[in-house]
Amino acid sequence: MKIFRSFDISASALTAERLRLSVIATNIANAETTRTPQGGPYRRKEVVFTPRADGGVEVAAIQEDTRTPLRLLYDPGHPDADGSGFVAYPNVLVVNEMVDLLAATRAYEANVAALNAAKSMLTSTLNIGK
Repeated sequence: MKIFRSFDISASALTAERLRLSVIATNIANAETTRTPQGGPYRRKEVVFTPRADGGVEVAAIQEDTRTPLRLLYDPGHPDADGSGFVAYPNVLVVNEMVDLLAATRAYEANVAALNAAKSMLTSTLNIGK
């Protein structure tokens, strides 16, 4: 029914933002990971959203951020240092991740508010018929 479309739209946004929050948490947790199972330092991940034809949003992909360069720090004693003594650290800036975390949290809260407003309107509509 079309009356429930607003619930579907908000639910899709909640699911997408929850995944975005999870990816941000993974980025923060790996901000100092210099060696992954694939080799090399961890690379920041980003969530790509795409609109759905019926309304709402879905996650199109989770991709590595290849635009931002890795951080190179001189630490010749580090086990992952190259021949010149530089260590490649992830391209994760914790401050930027915290800003993204705040934005994702606010988006999640806004969708919860929209869901609650739709629920309240539907409840009021049903009570009119009593």
